[in-house]
Amino acid sequence: MNRELTGVIMQDKKQQTTLLLEDEALRDGLQIESQLFTIDQKVEFFNLLKKAGVRRIQVGSFVHPKIVPQMANSDELIAALGKQEDTVISALILNDKGLDRALACAVPHVSMSVSISDTHSLKNARRPAAEALTSMVDLIKNARDQGLEVRAGLQSAFGCVYEGAISESAVLAAAEKMTTAGVNEINLADSSGMANPYSIRSLVKLVAREFPEIRISLHLHDTRGLGLANMFSGYEAGVRVFDVCAGGLGGCPFIKGAAGNVPTEDAVNMFESMGIDTGIKLKPLIEAVAFLEKILKRPLPGRMTRVLNFHQSCGVQ
Repeated sequence: MNRELTGVIMQDKKQQTTLLLEDEALRDGLQIESQLFTIDQKVEFFNLLKKAGVRRIQVGSFVHPKIVPQMANSDELIAALGKQEDTVISALILNDKGLDRALACAVPHVSMSVSISDTHSLKNARRPAAEALTSMVDLIKNARDQGLEVRAGLQSAFGCVYEGAISESAVLAAAEKMTTAGVNEINLADSSGMANPYSIRSLVKLVAREFPEIRISLHLHDTRGLGLANMFSGYEAGVRVFDVCAGGLGGCPFIKGAAGNVPTEDAVNMFESMGIDTGIKLKPLIEAVAFLEKILKRPLPGRMTRVLNFHQSCGVQ
């Protein structure tokens, strides 16, 4: 490790809050999979992630089962998991009916997001972006009044495959409306995987400067192979919360060509190899990935599963 990078990391360690990797394989990861997972399979996978040390897990979304069949049993899954002491259970909400379902099953933490892109918003939420944002702000206020911990998300914050570049000013304007609703975390999503380390650093710093009291998290898709580079750029810019998916599963059903999220195991390896504690144990995490691969009957994009399997076959410690 070079001296400059070592200095940056040591300085960060004195100031940083604990790094948090939120695994979204049960939601973002499975939403485009045609093979439906049973409640028992989802519970077993959740427990494998928990065993590995993952502290926040997004387990589903409250959307129409005909649109996303994989999420049809989200309510039942949350009920089956029950109250967790050391692991935060989270779910995605997009509308009023979703909030009603979230309250009914007593999920403690929710993500509520809209797209900055009109085209993506129309495909994803069937509303123009401005209309969707206004509605979501009201919904967030309602959720907060009901006692839910809410993370507000901005999809396509770094570009849209349909519209191209997204202005940083549009992101800031949307973030301002979100913060007035009482959230303490803003999630910036690279839904199309169009971000690069420079654009990540630029937008994160702008949002942090405008809203210093708000925690920023990043949701990064690895469509162009820049996921880990973008993640570290975000870390250098001060981000300490990142969305990841075991195995690199995921993708948006409404974005052509969108790849999965940054693999959880690859993110853990990157940070831990630089001396940055994630609180997650790599080998148990690989067991969770192997569980997914067995059910899906195919290898997943994450690299560290193959690396560790190769090392094991060669007798490398």
